[in-house]
Amino acid sequence: MSMLQFFIAVDVTVVNIALPSIGTDLGVEGHSLTWVVVGYTITGGGLLMLGGRLGDLLGRRRTLLVGTTLFGLASLLAGLAPSFPVLVAARLLQGAGEAVALPAAMATIVLLFPEGPRRSRALSVWAAVASCGLVLGFALSGVITAHLGWRWIFLISVPFILVVIVAALVLVPADRSASRERARLDLPGSLLLMACPLLFVYAVVEAGEPGTDAWVSVAGLVGAVLAAVGFVRVESRSPNPLVPMTFFADRARLRANLTTMLLSGALSTSFLLFTFYLQDRLGIGPLGAGLTMLPLAASLIAASVLVPRLLGHWGARACVLVGLTSAAGAMAVIALVAVLGGGAAWLLPSMLLIAAGMGFGIVGLQYIAVSGTTDEDAGIASGVQRAADQLGGAAGVAIYIGLGFAPALHTGDPFVIAAVLAVLGLVVGAVVISRSPATAERQPMAG
Repeated sequence: MSMLQFFIAVDVTVVNIALPSIGTDLGVEGHSLTWVVVGYTITGGGLLMLGGRLGDLLGRRRTLLVGTTLFGLASLLAGLAPSFPVLVAARLLQGAGEAVALPAAMATIVLLFPEGPRRSRALSVWAAVASCGLVLGFALSGVITAHLGWRWIFLISVPFILVVIVAALVLVPADRSASRERARLDLPGSLLLMACPLLFVYAVVEAGEPGTDAWVSVAGLVGAVLAAVGFVRVESRSPNPLVPMTFFADRARLRANLTTMLLSGALSTSFLLFTFYLQDRLGIGPLGAGLTMLPLAASLIAASVLVPRLLGHWGARACVLVGLTSAAGAMAVIALVAVLGGGAAWLLPSMLLIAAGMGFGIVGLQYIAVSGTTDEDAGIASGVQRAADQLGGAAGVAIYIGLGFAPALHTGDPFVIAAVLAVLGLVVGAVVISRSPATAERQPMAG
């Protein structure tokens, strides 16, 4: 299960360093390359809660095998993609595989290890592997792209996915037939939840494409709005909705998820800005760019150790505000470095600030988003928070990178435009979370 989690996490960040090489090989401009990043996260976030329901309906072992197989086949397709549209389609399928496999994998761990120290250790390993995957994705991308080519950032996971499939067949207990009756699928809601951000991203990216008719972007935006309205209507009428509308009655939870989307958008954007600046502006190769990002990786690990200790003393909301401020400071540094034409070392302060933004902000927001939950809605709260993280990151990249690197819309420095837009989003997030009603967020976390 941890091996599967590792490669799914790696695929979130491993494409960042490889994007310039992908663009050169397939003849695609910078802002269009955002599809390689957001296609994966949108489908993963949009179908995540459907994947959890599939585990109840079909059985966790079957769902795990289906999702893992889909992820492996999509990784193979991405590595062999003859064109950019095929690569984007493969990334969409990878996200779908993640959404189906991950909830079943985590549920498998929970069921295999009894509650208490053994389950705590198992879940700690699971979380640590995910963090290592995100961090190592940067370094692995540089090494693989420099020595093997960008296609191998996808192909290298295929044999390991085969190991996961075989191990699941041997080690994971067979499903009980009774599990098939536990849930019904809200397929229309899931499709609308995925269609809304996909159409929105399409509209934003096409708006920055030179020579594109304005009606194309307008049609995409209209479609995104209609999908959002349709999702609300379907969920309000469905006997078994993905997200009950009553779930959002808790204002603290609602504000935490909205702020999560804004913070994730800025954090995801920063990764791409680092990549584009190091390789496109400074001419550093993928291996050098990956090594340059190692301080960010090390800082993320340090933040993951430090923040849980401070959360109980400072309170979740204070940690979130520290995270938002750090991320905004990082964006300001990136814009300043771009204007002054600084070298790679100039980006070090922004990397440290991004690590603080992710460590303090995301952890604090996760805590607020699940505070006060019960056995009946804890799973929904976790699923919504995870989806907000992924969909917010995708939407942020589409808006900030899509508009910042769109020569058809402006003549300004793309790094400055993208950074300013991200800071504006973070300011909105700070206002939203500051007005959140007080909760029991200051209670220390167990462990």
